[in-house]
Amino acid sequence: MHAMSPSSSPSDGDFSTLFNFLPIGAYRCAPDGSVLRANQALAELNGYDSETALVAHLQDIGREWYVDPQRRTEFQALLARDGFVRGFVSEVYRHRTREKLWVSENAHGVRDAHGVLHYYEGTVEDITAHVRDQKALQDGVEQLRLITSQVPGAVFAVHVRHDGTREYRFLSAGIRDIYGFEAEDLMRTPTLLARYFHPEDQSMLERDRQAILAGQGNLETEFRVVLPDGRIKWICNRSCAVSADEAGFLRVGVLLDITDRKEAEAALRDSEALWKLALESTGDGVWDWNLVTDKEYFSQGMKGMFGYDEADDVDLSHALDANTHPDDVAQMWQDRQRHFDGVADAYRNERRIRCKDGSWKWVLSRGVVLARDDGGKPLRMIGTHTDITEHKNAESQHRALEAQLRESQKMEAIGTLAGGVAHDFNNLLAAILGNLVLAREDVGEGHAAQESLAEIHRAAIRARQLVQQILTFSRRQTQEMLHQPLTPLVEEALRLMRSLLPAGLRLEVRLPSAALPVLVDATQMQQVLMNLCANAWQAMEGGSGDITVALGEVLVDASQGLQFGGLAGGAYACLSVADNGPGMDEATRERIFEPFFTTKAPGTGTGLGLAVVHGIVKAHRGSILVHSRPGEGARFDVYLPLASAVAQEATPGVAQTPAVAPPPAAAPGKHVVYIDDYEALVFLVGRLLRKQGYRTHTFESGEAAVVWLRENPDDPVDLIVTDQNMPGMSGIDVAREARRMRPGQRVAIVSGHISDRLLAEASAAGVRDVMAKQDRMDALGQAIHDLLLEPSST
Repeated sequence: MHAMSPSSSPSDGDFSTLFNFLPIGAYRCAPDGSVLRANQALAELNGYDSETALVAHLQDIGREWYVDPQRRTEFQALLARDGFVRGFVSEVYRHRTREKLWVSENAHGVRDAHGVLHYYEGTVEDITAHVRDQKALQDGVEQLRLITSQVPGAVFAVHVRHDGTREYRFLSAGIRDIYGFEAEDLMRTPTLLARYFHPEDQSMLERDRQAILAGQGNLETEFRVVLPDGRIKWICNRSCAVSADEAGFLRVGVLLDITDRKEAEAALRDSEALWKLALESTGDGVWDWNLVTDKEYFSQGMKGMFGYDEADDVDLSHALDANTHPDDVAQMWQDRQRHFDGVADAYRNERRIRCKDGSWKWVLSRGVVLARDDGGKPLRMIGTHTDITEHKNAESQHRALEAQLRESQKMEAIGTLAGGVAHDFNNLLAAILGNLVLAREDVGEGHAAQESLAEIHRAAIRARQLVQQILTFSRRQTQEMLHQPLTPLVEEALRLMRSLLPAGLRLEVRLPSAALPVLVDATQMQQVLMNLCANAWQAMEGGSGDITVALGEVLVDASQGLQFGGLAGGAYACLSVADNGPGMDEATRERIFEPFFTTKAPGTGTGLGLAVVHGIVKAHRGSILVHSRPGEGARFDVYLPLASAVAQEATPGVAQTPAVAPPPAAAPGKHVVYIDDYEALVFLVGRLLRKQGYRTHTFESGEAAVVWLRENPDDPVDLIVTDQNMPGMSGIDVAREARRMRPGQRVAIVSGHISDRLLAEASAAGVRDVMAKQDRMDALGQAIHDLLLEPSST
């Protein structure tokens, strides 16, 4: 309300009577904030009894009246822009008492005929009570929101008009957990729920709608909804009428997600149905024992479990206890009484029962008391009898296998000890045989000592054969390539693997009748098959699946040979191991044979299995290919040249006394560094190499050799030959340090036990030459000579 209209001017008529008569405050103020006029209502609103007192004390409206002085600036900005303000709400002080109030202002600027602003005039209404009511309402709504957020489901208040249309006046955020949309969505579109109703429940919901329109008070309905992703939920709608008006009915209620309860009820019904079915058709024997009358009901087929025909007149309730093995009777009664007395929650007993034909059957009896009298005496008990004979036999076999495993582990420990002793003997024999070669060269062929030296040589050869037998026992023998049929080797490996195959995996074998002769190391070939099969079942990740092992002969032409890794054309044996596991992508296939590459979780695999397989196959002049795609399993094909396609080698015969072989001619200027912790070998090899014309440096430790290499960086070394197993730095350690100081340095590692791990570590260190420890110095000299003739590879 305004004291003057916008068209008024200072010279218009006198409205002072109306000005003071207004029930709300009215004023006229200068732009600088001083009060020019104020009616009685405004004076009293500010705590004064007259206009004169208010004008005298209120000098600056902006600083003295508004709680936030910025509101005065905003007020003037609106007046300057629009010429007036309406409903301008601010918090102000009751000027005299400094009590805070909320007011609503209406005002306009008064200008003269030339547009010059003279003053503002307007009205002030105390709306403190209204503001407080609004805040209380907002606080109440917020409290309601907080309370309903703790209530499972969605709380609602809905007005249902007589034509059935709805208006939601309150809806908690819990609606999102049920339907997936926000409360605002349903408030805006009340028909949204109808889109989700299950078609089969539409009639039920229509009945509820009619009941509401008829004024029914309380309703509780359970119905299904279909969500956009196809899931079905069960909803319970509980509501009651609050009030009614001419337009319709106000109802409040809650929507609850009862899907879990409904599924549990369905599962319970299914369980009860299965139990009833079990009473009639289970493979186990089900019994129901009335302990008061001592009558017992048995499910159909119980007689058959113990070899009786249905026509046999036998009282099973007494026969089974009477036919229990004498050694098991006491435990049976003890287990039964413990449950009767409440000590055990259920009755469980394993015992042997004699069948009709006199054989003994292991039976697991389980039961529980269903009813007791007021004194706790059992009245009724139900349970089952399960035939566990096969399980007991399997346990017995398992215990036998555990005993075999302990024996195997004991033999493995013995083999490890024997292998270590044999290794030391090999060093001694190498020194003896090496010095014999040099001694026979020194004395000449016609010397009288040749006969004695020959006898020493025969004895040393016999000792070497004994050491080889020990190494064979300890599985530390070097590669032994022999012509032999591949099919029996595969059959032998599969027999071992069947006992190791995890449960749930099926093994299919396709082997030819042909023997397929090849030149192989039998132990290494069986290791190839075992590693490939282990890789296949590990790919199943503990699930079920099929592993197929196949063997056959294939012809490889020149074009295929290039595709198969550079094989020569000819006849090959192809050993395949396939699985129907998850398969591999291209990136994995490209790295599958890299040492230490694995797709398993950290700590569950070394990544050496397939790398070892690749190394063995390549050492046999073969090739291995992998075929795999994601979701299509994997197949590894190993190609080995048939014996007819490889150069025949002379079969080793009985060792004869060798003639003194002339040493191989050394390449002029070749420099060899030899390292071994066995002093006799170091002396002997140094003497042998120098005698063969090589420039030689020998060391009894890797540390000493590394120091020499570091102090002599300008002295080139054509070949470093180092033993692997030495105190301190190993051969691998020497190779790493040597190649670090001299990139591209060629290193050969010698070991009495060439393992898959050693081959992988050597490859990682950049060493391509790994040799078995020679027991003849002439053989070592020849091996070094051959290495120096080969082109180096970095």
